[in-house]
Amino acid sequence: MKILSVAIPCYNSAEYMSKAIESVLVAGEDVEILIVNDGSKDDTAKIGREYEEKYPTICKLINKENGGHGDAVNFGLANATGHYFKVLDSDDWFAKEPFKKIINFLKDIVEQGTELDLLISNYVYDKVGETKKKAVKYKRALPEGRIFTWSEIGRFKHSQNILMHSVIYRTEVLRECNLVLPKHTFYVDNIFVFKPLPYCKSIYYMNVNLYHYFIGRDDQSVNETVMMSRIDQQLRVNKLMIDYLNAEHSKLTDKKCRKYMEKYLNMIMIVSSVYLIKIGTDESLAKRDELWDYLKKSDDKVYSKLRHNSVGAALNTNNWVGRKVVQSGYKVSKKIFKFN
Repeated sequence: MKILSVAIPCYNSAEYMSKAIESVLVAGEDVEILIVNDGSKDDTAKIGREYEEKYPTICKLINKENGGHGDAVNFGLANATGHYFKVLDSDDWFAKEPFKKIINFLKDIVEQGTELDLLISNYVYDKVGETKKKAVKYKRALPEGRIFTWSEIGRFKHSQNILMHSVIYRTEVLRECNLVLPKHTFYVDNIFVFKPLPYCKSIYYMNVNLYHYFIGRDDQSVNETVMMSRIDQQLRVNKLMIDYLNAEHSKLTDKKCRKYMEKYLNMIMIVSSVYLIKIGTDESLAKRDELWDYLKKSDDKVYSKLRHNSVGAALNTNNWVGRKVVQSGYKVSKKIFKFN
């Protein structure tokens, strides 16, 4: 049984997918690479087949009809045989030495029969045109050098969000929580991280910069213009996260896990609201109000926490001055945290 399954969702990724695949191959036979061709129209399938033929015990090409990024992850998970599971986007890559270190650690964990549900590592914003790269680390927020539980975590800064780039889940945890991502929907990586969290009882943080998150392609889903054009998909993900938080209420026995999930949901509410404000039409502002009403009807306590603070109040303002303040804050955040 492989130590780690890495799913690489690919849609018309021929130009850059090899860099992602090669960055995983450094771990040799301890990994399986699931190259999920999501109905591409370029040479993605051809390149995937070449890797499968060259590395038959490591690489597996999965051809499927186009269903979007989330559906490609679903296919990867369904075919995964590794103890652990990670998603690597086809335009991103792993740093060589940090990846080897993580594989060796997971190998020891498996051989010792130690229970570990979630491994968290750092990620790097690799933005086109910028020589200084921003690494997101979890020092002080998470214990280092030992397995811990939710009750032992510290306070997360606003920049310390656990994203898809950070996480490696035990495969059975993802199956236990019945993780199925929606088809033809962008931004589902937030669901991938969010839904399994209450099922994770043992966590380990390795302070290495593993994941390089490439930002700069005009067609990327996180491009600001693209995000605004796909705002309905962002809202769909946002509402699903509200539903999951409500549905998992009985499992959220640890206060710090619940607090972190509320923080994560708050981040997504902010993103959705800011883009709706930036669009600035009567329709988009009505969608913002409807989103907050949806949260209130689902969980009034969480609504009160997120709505009745300075950020929540600013996001829900209906005068142009307040909306300008929100947009200015967004611009400053972009520069500080290097996203988008």
